Amino acid sequence: MRILGVDSSGMVASVALVEDDLLVAEYSVNYKKTHSQTLLPMLDEIVKMTELDLNTIDAIAVAAGPGSFTGLRIGAATVKGLGLALEKPVISVPTCHGLAYNLWGSDKLICPIMDARRSQVYTGIYEFTKDGMQVLLDQSAMDIRALAEKLNAMGREVIFLGDGCPVYASVLAECMQVPYAFAPAHLNRQRASAVASLGAEYFKQGKQEPADDLIPIYLRKSQAEREREEKLAAEGQA
Repeated sequence: MRILGVDSSGMVASVALVEDDLLVAEYSVNYKKTHSQTLLPMLDEIVKMTELDLNTIDAIAVAAGPGSFTGLRIGAATVKGLGLALEKPVISVPTCHGLAYNLWGSDKLICPIMDARRSQVYTGIYEFTKDGMQVLLDQSAMDIRALAEKLNAMGREVIFLGDGCPVYASVLAECMQVPYAFAPAHLNRQRASAVASLGAEYFKQGKQEPADDLIPIYLRKSQAEREREEKLAAEGQA
């Protein structure tokens, strides 16, 4: 089974090819360039370096959200275009699920936190058992202090990862009552290899869809939409 993975849900742009239990190639960049500048050149480089015939892949897994609205749209457009051109199905992988899968096999609680601004994070809570990754709290937008309270109530050691870690490190130091740690550099951001690997599991379960049906998971409205609604509400009260 060959699964192509794509993640552009955050600052990291990442493309990977997973074949059965082997990571064949992965290209990740965490820099200031836009994903529209990086994703296709990265994919092209992987194709050249591995002599990959894209027609031989079984499906394309994509981090579908939440995350950066622009990044999600670029990722969805890229994957839709590839899926339609190659006539391959796509696999929608929730971003927080993919992040948590970076730490497969840990005996701690896994808690991705992505900065959603306004003291909120996109997050979820996961654990690994003999049956694989279990979702204890599905991904959602949540106040960081409310998340800390929920984790404290669960009474287990936690590993945090994601771009919210440096943003909310001081808040966690103040609020966390259970032992916790932050994932190291090679595991603490989005990776297309994790998206592809989890996507392969979903594929076995029949969780694929036509490329045309792919819809990003935003969880909440964009800042522009919120500001527009606030403006309209203010004008209505005037």
